[in-house]
Amino acid sequence: MPQTPDSPPDSAAQLASPSYRLAALDQEFLLGDSMRGVRFLLEYAKAEAALRQWGVESTIVVFGSARVAPDGPGRQAHWYETARGFGRLASQRGGALRNGGEGRHNVIATGGGPGIMEAANRGAQEVGAPSIGFNITLPHEQTPNAYSTPELTFQFHYFAMRKMHLAMRASALVIFPGGFGTLDELFELLTLRQTQKSPPIPIVLCDQAYWSQVINFQALADQGMISPQDLSLFGYADTPLEIWESLESRGLHAVD
Repeated sequence: MPQTPDSPPDSAAQLASPSYRLAALDQEFLLGDSMRGVRFLLEYAKAEAALRQWGVESTIVVFGSARVAPDGPGRQAHWYETARGFGRLASQRGGALRNGGEGRHNVIATGGGPGIMEAANRGAQEVGAPSIGFNITLPHEQTPNAYSTPELTFQFHYFAMRKMHLAMRASALVIFPGGFGTLDELFELLTLRQTQKSPPIPIVLCDQAYWSQVINFQALADQGMISPQDLSLFGYADTPLEIWESLESRGLHAVD
């Protein structure tokens, strides 16, 4: 019915205004600059709620190159199978298979992508254990691998929050050969250990020959850039069993 001069005005313009939308349902507002802190908090809270629901008390973080293929050249196939075997072994011995009110311990956690991360998640799945995939949005979109537990497969926008979740429950860190991203995670945890900002978690690097070629840790100590005792913050291993035994000798607590 058309309005007349005596008709009360309707509120169509007010109802259509973006300012009238409920804040929690206003995507344009939530994705704006002023809400960056809220989005950061949401990325923490969403993963935290799921991990608590699954009773995840601690994790073993496994990192390595996304470019490693199970049938890749050189030592790639060996690295893949070692990560896969370690995912199986750690899940069986570490406490990831516990459920109910007991809490799950030493659950395999990876960056959620292909390569070494896929291999570790795959090994856990093969023995019926849950595993975590902390994925990150990238310019060339990363697809989560098919082996992390769907309910524990997360996607982050902020690298900082992803790193926080990787570190905050970590009872151990296992680093396989990799590139910039792998080095970033390695040195993040080494720095937290060196500065005593994290508990004394064991750190093991897989394939000493690779790491000795890529990084001259001894030179850092010789030049006074790190203390000689900092070299004891990590060790080396080459097989799934060696990795597990090295972690245990360095203080990893397995829960039956």
